[in-house]
Amino acid sequence: MAEAIYCFDTATVRFAIFPDGVRIVAEIREEAMRDLFGANGGGESLVRAYFENEDLIRATALRRHCDGQRPVLLETADFLIATH
Repeated sequence: MAEAIYCFDTATVRFAIFPDGVRIVAEIREEAMRDLFGANGGGESLVRAYFENEDLIRATALRRHCDGQRPVLLETADFLIATH
């Protein structure tokens, strides 16, 4: 079962990815969740938007991790670049 939590102190949704079976913690900024994925409320809305778009968000996080960029912190621009 996938897990995701809203982290108030960093304004991110934190989730795990598992490249090569290793657990890596990744985050996506609140702004990206609102700008791109329709979150419009508090933490519950942000986590719900994450799960509704989990495949794209996780794939983007895995791509960032494989590019050697650590820690994985996704922003709106990561998705705009990925779609062009």
